[in-house]
Amino acid sequence: MLSPTLNTHKPLFLSSSNNKPFSSPFLSQQPLFILHLSKTPFKPTKTLSVSATRIPSSPPPANQQLYQPFRPPPSPVPSQYRSLDAPSRLEILANRLGLWYEYAPLIPTLFQEGFTPPSIEEATGISGVEQNRLVVGAQVRGSLVQSNTDPEIVASFDLGGAELLYEIRLLSATQRSAAARYIVLNKMDAKGAQDLARAMKDFPRRRGDTFWESFDYVLPGDCLSFMYYRQSREHKNPSESRTNALQMALEVAESEKAKSAILKELEGGGEMKERAEGETADGVRVPVVRLKIGEVAEATSVVVLPVCRSEDGERKIVEAPWECKGQGEFGVVVAEKAWERWVVLPGWEPVLGLGRGGVAVAFPDARVLPWKANRWYKEESILVVADRGSKEVKADDGFYLVTLDGAGGDFKVERGSALKERNVVECLGTVLLVVRPPRYETDDQLSDEDWE
Repeated sequence: MLSPTLNTHKPLFLSSSNNKPFSSPFLSQQPLFILHLSKTPFKPTKTLSVSATRIPSSPPPANQQLYQPFRPPPSPVPSQYRSLDAPSRLEILANRLGLWYEYAPLIPTLFQEGFTPPSIEEATGISGVEQNRLVVGAQVRGSLVQSNTDPEIVASFDLGGAELLYEIRLLSATQRSAAARYIVLNKMDAKGAQDLARAMKDFPRRRGDTFWESFDYVLPGDCLSFMYYRQSREHKNPSESRTNALQMALEVAESEKAKSAILKELEGGGEMKERAEGETADGVRVPVVRLKIGEVAEATSVVVLPVCRSEDGERKIVEAPWECKGQGEFGVVVAEKAWERWVVLPGWEPVLGLGRGGVAVAFPDARVLPWKANRWYKEESILVVADRGSKEVKADDGFYLVTLDGAGGDFKVERGSALKERNVVECLGTVLLVVRPPRYETDDQLSDEDWE
């Protein structure tokens, strides 16, 4: 049977090889209890003790507070409203007592107490849309104050500024400050603020587009100017719509470099634009545009086209539906026949008036285009929109959709002059537009602290 025995208390002396007692500053006369296991029944015995001096530890500073109590973040509700009950807060909202950014934080506190947007609207007359606009606008205003924006600029939004600040909600803190200043100095309305915010958000995604380097990213006016410049490229050259868009771009541009680029575009009729993309010097009449992320959803009108692949051959492009239009009060899209592949594009001018015969051909890259290849030509797929109702090869500087090696070959885009040299008088369709895909870069996405 195993039983623990407790040894007697005897001083422990440690000695070295020369039989001299060993001493250490770490040893003291504190008893040490050692537990042994033995087969004999348990008997109380003497204890053996060894003591060691404790390593002294420095006492904590007298003023140091080891426990830090929880401090909640400051309440966004102004101090004069914090002690009010729910009926009093509803009364303030109903009567608009105070500035909008002062009573806007009362809305989330009512949500926490079980109110819903419809119930708040019923009690105060503030619609759910306006509630959201007030709350978000107050948050944006708070971020402007925290980023040390000019107090005079911030004060400009004290009266009816919620709608304007709401439009710049998705910008970073730095962009918000610059956008707010630009909105105040140019006396922009809500629609103008919305366009400005979209232009600033979209500008970094357009890296690589024509003249992109001529515009300054940190200047809101240059971002807005570049948006108008892009819109000008969606119109025919020359045309009044294109000229108007370029003039708007010139009016809002801030940097001299951007103004110079737009002036060259106005005076040169688009020749510099075409050469900047690496195209031939004799001019390209077909617009080359990049589809913007979300552009279809924001468009007031759209075009639905059947899609053929570059390797489908002539038979497929002839079989594709010739007409697709909206019918009824809801604009239900109805095609004359079933088809596997469709694309929805914004109602750009080159394709908006397209009636029967429109088709889009998907190419894996842009090397099928008959002008000087640029770097992006090998990296991006494209859509070529053609009018099958216009098959005659007329203009030397026009572009036409044809097939290689007969009816069974792949599609290709050829210049009119090259086709006339081979005595080709008819094609599959006249090319109206070349569409580049949207970009999904993440290098300019907002970080978590930039979002409200």
